[in-house]
Amino acid sequence: MFAQMKQVYAMTREQDPNIPWILALIFFGTVLVFLLIGLLLKNWITFLLIGIPLGILFAVMVLSRRAEKAAFAQLEGQPGRSGAALSTLRRGWIFEQQPVAANKSQDVVFRAIGRPGIVLVTEGPTGRVNGLVQKEKLKYAKIVPTVPVTVINTGHAEGQVELKQLTRTMNKLPKKLTQQEMHQVANRIDSLSKHNNMLNAIPKGIDPMRMRPDRRGMR
Repeated sequence: MFAQMKQVYAMTREQDPNIPWILALIFFGTVLVFLLIGLLLKNWITFLLIGIPLGILFAVMVLSRRAEKAAFAQLEGQPGRSGAALSTLRRGWIFEQQPVAANKSQDVVFRAIGRPGIVLVTEGPTGRVNGLVQKEKLKYAKIVPTVPVTVINTGHAEGQVELKQLTRTMNKLPKKLTQQEMHQVANRIDSLSKHNNMLNAIPKGIDPMRMRPDRRGMR
């Protein structure tokens, strides 16, 4: 636990050099407030013992928030950054670790499925990645035509969502599905993806419905 906190602190300090002073101010400020209250109530020892753990707690909370911002800052400009941002989603979402679509320009589309329906998260210029999005939409229109599909374009341009706001934006989407329906949609899409992968593995020109087992190999 301590080693993990040390790594988080080191990573945060690289992006935010003022973090030591901020944490010290929060800790000592909290302790000082409780100490003053204790002096006024003539019970400073008790309030000091309360203030110290609370000071540590508040400092850790601030470090956690600053660390999250630092992590997103490190992701900027990195391929697959949207997928990494999706990994911070809490319960209630099913998402793919790998992009569901990509092009030669390294524009990618990630998919998440939750109670709001299917959410496609793009990475790349909106105009250039739109072709990938339309292909994905057509695919889902055939498989799950009644499930809403929302597109979120990540980036800093107008109409795009910054990485640090991605999960918050997704969690604010109106809920359209029940938990059971969400899992049914995910299973249906997953089954079709596996089926397509199996067909893609079969050499072209061979009809999988007419494939016969090698009887000599079975003897």
